[in-house]
Amino acid sequence: MTDAPSMPGGPAPAPIDQADAYAIRVRDIVVGFGDKLILKGLDLDVRRGEVLGFVGGSGTGKSVLTRAILGLVPKRSGAIEVFGADLEAMPPRERRGLERRWGVLFQHGALFSSLTVRQNIQVPMREYLDLSQPLMDELALLKLELVGLKPDAADKYPSELSGGMIKRAALARALSLDPEILFLDEPTSGLDPIGAAEFDELIATLQKTLGLTVFMVTHDLDSLYSICDRVAALADGKVIAVGPIEELLASEHPWLKAYFHGKRARQLDPGRAAPNRP
Repeated sequence: MTDAPSMPGGPAPAPIDQADAYAIRVRDIVVGFGDKLILKGLDLDVRRGEVLGFVGGSGTGKSVLTRAILGLVPKRSGAIEVFGADLEAMPPRERRGLERRWGVLFQHGALFSSLTVRQNIQVPMREYLDLSQPLMDELALLKLELVGLKPDAADKYPSELSGGMIKRAALARALSLDPEILFLDEPTSGLDPIGAAEFDELIATLQKTLGLTVFMVTHDLDSLYSICDRVAALADGKVIAVGPIEELLASEHPWLKAYFHGKRARQLDPGRAAPNRP
C-alpha cells in the first residue's frame, strides 16, 4: 500500500480505496470553546494495528481531539469515522455498539474512588453486557492478570494503590470489553522512569498480543522512540507532520526541531527502533 505523502505540511487525506486500512479518520475537524478555536480544520488518519503517538505543546488540543473522537466534546464542523462509520450519522443503537469496540485510559486513571478495582473494571461490563456476577468477577481477575496486577489488588480502593498500580488498574478497565482500539491519554505521566518504561513495554506487548490499534496522547519522548510506529504532531490547531519518528527528527519545522532536539532529547538515542517497527 502506498500512502499519500505526509511531510512537509501535515498529512494528506488517504484515498477512498484505502479507507479500510484505517481504524480512525478525522477530516477538517473544528473544535472550540467560546470564542477560542482549539482545533482548526485538523486532518488525521490512524491505521489499523498501529501505535500512533500524538504530541503537541501543553494546551494545544491533544486531549481535546481524543475527547472529540469519543463524543465527549462537541465538534463545530468536520467528520470523524471509526472503522469506516461516520459517528455523527449513526443511529444511537449502532453508535452504542461501536463504542464497545474501543477502550479508554484517561489521564491520571480516572478510577471511581468509591469503587474497588474489581468494581471499576466491571463498570463497562455492567453498562454494555448482561453477565452474571460470578462471570464478571472471573473476567475482572483475568484483566488484572493481563496488565500485571496480582489478584489481591481486585478488592483494593484507588486510594490504596500506588501511581503505577492505578495506571494498570485503569488499563484493565479500558480492556474490559476486549476493545479493538485503545485510547491512551498521557499513560506514563506521573510515573518514575522505571515504571514508565515498564508501562511502555506492557502497552507494546498488549498491542502485539491482542492486535490493538493504539492512539496515544503523550509528551514522553521515551515512549515515542520505544513503542510508536508513527508520530503525529499538533501545532496551531492542525497536524503539522505525521510519520515514523525518523521523519519528524529530520524536519526543519521550528516546533519539531525544538521538541525533538531540545535539551531533554539529547539524552535519547535516535537510533532506537520501536519494537513495532521493522
